[in-house]
Amino acid sequence: MSMGKRLGAEFFGTFWLVFGGCGSALFAAAFPELGIGYAGVALAFGLTVLTMVYAVGHISGGHFNPAISLGLCAGGRFPAKDVVPYIVAQVVGGIAAGAVLYVIASGKTGFDATAGGFASNGYGEHSPGGYALQACIVAEFVLTAFFVIVVHGATDKRAPAGFAGVPIGLCLTLIHLICIPITNTSVNPARSTGVAVFQGTWAVQQLWMFWLVPLVGGAVGGLIYRHLLETRD
Repeated sequence: MSMGKRLGAEFFGTFWLVFGGCGSALFAAAFPELGIGYAGVALAFGLTVLTMVYAVGHISGGHFNPAISLGLCAGGRFPAKDVVPYIVAQVVGGIAAGAVLYVIASGKTGFDATAGGFASNGYGEHSPGGYALQACIVAEFVLTAFFVIVVHGATDKRAPAGFAGVPIGLCLTLIHLICIPITNTSVNPARSTGVAVFQGTWAVQQLWMFWLVPLVGGAVGGLIYRHLLETRD
């Protein structure tokens, strides 16, 4: 596939992840009487990845996440020269999804992205459960590292062919079930950026953590799989 098509697939895949996952958080929170809850939001994130892995994963590899791109590079599965273009496409896709969500959410009287948080990630006083920065760092690091390990394992040539999307989607669902109360779950800098720019205040100020920690966690996860778990011919 040409680089243009691959970047287009990453754009649309990341757009759908942010639109579907963060959209479920925004609109489920607006109507708590529906009983969707954070378990439903976690499932929505898993389903967005599952669907797009099968829809466009054969074009770009189905990263949709800068931490995955860097982690696959660290694991020897992805060329370093392609990491930055992939990350740019992912971030632009995330911001585009955030923009569409903002337009839709603005159609409800009383909507305020700044006051409501706009499904942004946060720590300390902006953590859903009030978790301190160090706790949020540990959670995001561990969960991102394991997510990358799962991606490596599910896409290993010795894994059952054609089923990678299932464990990846289920893993992301589990990650959200664990981490929504802690940070509202990032493990994906593009997801965090896509909504933070529209929240506009504390989410932008805290965005550094949701870039630094997932990227480091992703790289560590890739190195763990490459040097400790992968079987080489």
